[in-house]
Amino acid sequence: MPLTLTVLGTASPHPGPERPCSGYLLSGGGAEVWVDAGPGTFAALQRHTDPARLTAIWISHLHADHSADLLPAAYAFAFGGMTPAAPIPVYAPQDCARRLAGFFGRADVDFLKGVFDFRALYDGHDVRHWNLRLTARAVAHDTEAYGLRAECQGSVLAYSGDSGPCAALGELASRADLFLCEADIDTHRDGEHREQVHLTPEDAGRIAHAARVRELLVTHVGPTLTREAATARAAAASGRPTRTAVEGAVHTV
Repeated sequence: MPLTLTVLGTASPHPGPERPCSGYLLSGGGAEVWVDAGPGTFAALQRHTDPARLTAIWISHLHADHSADLLPAAYAFAFGGMTPAAPIPVYAPQDCARRLAGFFGRADVDFLKGVFDFRALYDGHDVRHWNLRLTARAVAHDTEAYGLRAECQGSVLAYSGDSGPCAALGELASRADLFLCEADIDTHRDGEHREQVHLTPEDAGRIAHAARVRELLVTHVGPTLTREAATARAAAASGRPTRTAVEGAVHTV
């Protein structure tokens, strides 16, 4: 199977009509991985696959616009007739299971073990499912956060997650066939001594150019920008083929 990326949602920081928050279905090498679970993406996922057949779930960080749909997924798997044959591995930051249990008013997480197998991400985390390899790198955000490099039979997809400019993004994206990258903000605030935790379109384009990616796919565009403007600005900086991530689109890597 070729490596494909199905766009489930791209909105930031909240869903809109017909536009869920961040979420993607990554398929290839016999595996299907739900990458980020923003609000609305579990419903969108069902248009493209049976969620009970997922090989794994991969969560870049625990902000709600990337993880909140783990809750309806838990209901579906535990109570809604979508019970998976075995608990689905969930690769996520350390606190994911506890936070999800909190939605149920539970202090323990053991009751989730029938549907989810939580496995903590860390910088350099590397796992293979069939012929799909997933490698995580810690990136610059205001919470524990990771970018992803997915490799399958010679094809490479890189995903920024939410991040400010950092060396790890260039390493993840190095010579990738497709770089799925956020362009959340219009500009960085000048004169403030604070960590940069998102990318401008120009940041995304410069990273893509330096990493010599084949194609840049712009996503997670925030409310101060339009997707069209963000993509045009990223394209001007990248000098690479650049497209906009649109819900329902399927990209062969």
